[in-house]
Amino acid sequence: MMEEPAIAPRSSWSAERSALVADALRRSDRSHVRQSVRLRVHGESMLPALWPGDVVEIASCSLEDVRPGEIVLALRDGRLFLHRFLTPCKPSGFLLRGDSMPGSDPQFPPGAMLGRFVRRVGEERSVAAVTQRRWFAVGCSRALGMLLCHCGVARRLALKLHSRRTASARAWRFPEAATDTSSRDLSLSELGNL
Repeated sequence: MMEEPAIAPRSSWSAERSALVADALRRSDRSHVRQSVRLRVHGESMLPALWPGDVVEIASCSLEDVRPGEIVLALRDGRLFLHRFLTPCKPSGFLLRGDSMPGSDPQFPPGAMLGRFVRRVGEERSVAAVTQRRWFAVGCSRALGMLLCHCGVARRLALKLHSRRTASARAWRFPEAATDTSSRDLSLSELGNL
């Protein structure tokens, strides 16, 4: 019974944040100055192209600017969807699909389009740098995504390997942070024993 009130504010807070992101991207589109926002990926629907915890840059764009195969950000029912653009359904909207999802999302209305994926923060290359291999990269991502969609063991293994690789890379880049954290944990456990 205590859980229901805790869930409601969190979901409304998420809807408010989604509305702020949408407003920022739509405002930049109206001013004809392309702005971008950075978001942290939380879901697994775009595996292996995007992983939970990735920080991505999204640039505002219109529906007419997007080509099939691009990763785009759309808003529906207070939720943000970062999925691959399949096709426009003029004049009624467009279709999206996560790489590791069994089917496409329900149709989005035309005004739901917010922006396109530009790059993963921390990577030097942008989406424009891989356009020559675009068809191959999209095809490989979709094929691996289908494997991860239908094989739970492969999905769990991929997520576990990714989290270990990320933790290892973080420890290698910031060795003093790993040392500080362990000493801080030690002092907290010592305090608990007193």
